[in-house]
Amino acid sequence: MTDRLDAAITGQDRDLHAFIAGLPKAELHVHHVGSASPRIVSELAARHPDSKVPTDPEALADYFTFTDFAHFIEVYLSVVDLVRTPEDVRLLTFEVARELARQRVRYAELTITPFSSTRRGIDERGFMDAIEDARKAAEAEFGTVLRWCFDIPGEAGLESAEETVRMATDDRLRPEGLVSFGLGGPEIGVPRPQFKPHFDRARAAGLRSVPHAGETTGPQTVWDAIDELGAERIGHGTSTARDPRLLEYLAERRIPLEVCPTSNIATRAVATLDEHPIKEFVRSGVLVTINSDDPPMFGTDLNNEFAVAARLLDLDERGLAELAKNGVEASFLDAPGKKRLAAEIDTYTAGWLAS
Repeated sequence: MTDRLDAAITGQDRDLHAFIAGLPKAELHVHHVGSASPRIVSELAARHPDSKVPTDPEALADYFTFTDFAHFIEVYLSVVDLVRTPEDVRLLTFEVARELARQRVRYAELTITPFSSTRRGIDERGFMDAIEDARKAAEAEFGTVLRWCFDIPGEAGLESAEETVRMATDDRLRPEGLVSFGLGGPEIGVPRPQFKPHFDRARAAGLRSVPHAGETTGPQTVWDAIDELGAERIGHGTSTARDPRLLEYLAERRIPLEVCPTSNIATRAVATLDEHPIKEFVRSGVLVTINSDDPPMFGTDLNNEFAVAARLLDLDERGLAELAKNGVEASFLDAPGKKRLAAEIDTYTAGWLAS
């Protein structure tokens, strides 16, 4: 990861690299299975040799090179298929937490798609117990607080939506760490309004609404996510920059965008980093958070994404600290937790600048 991070900040003070590495952070858009490192993917592939996923970590770099968004979904689902037992789920979750902690992520809302695992035969209770056991063990060992977003896999249709909202709202199954309800997968051919009844049920149960929208479709998908699904944050939202009225609406109502720059390039949602709309989002006053999405699959991590943002937005240490605090503000962490994490960012930054 060091080479990518260095490349992203070429021409800036090299100390920025070290500042980013130590900066306390919140991550709000990062996927459970999509965060599996090559080491974990290869271990899972070795456990399940009938899979087409390579067992050699070096071969995974080629495997994770995507031609377009549809190809990314195909590869992503092949990795999902490696998670077949509660033991697989627990291993994956704990190791993802270890990687987040390494990057000084103090709080993360991890997007989990339980339907993808339970439809492959994992017992629902076993799945919930596995993620909760890993969450509690990770917080005790690493100090990183994990919360869950249960995500509808849009490509699986209304059946997956019904099953996901059932698991999210059934008090006998609902895990303690669950805070939000999302919608992922392809956007083309998967209109947001059809999921309104499921989001209504989730919101009535106290879950927050965080659908993906406007990643590979136009701004109308973002409007639909807001108007039909009650979106409180938007996953990606890259096409928002094409609609000045939408930018103004998001800025006025402090509806954050979960921006994942490298992901958008890897899936061809944006052609080049220099064309990324993050600059327009910031100029328009939209609350922007920086996230890694599916980091090993895209050859990145959250530290690298902060370095990319530093270059695109011309940020120094103070600017990066404010960007990190955006993630705290946009999170569903409780008020005392937000205050503590924001203070931790301020203390770290002040100490860095003083030294």
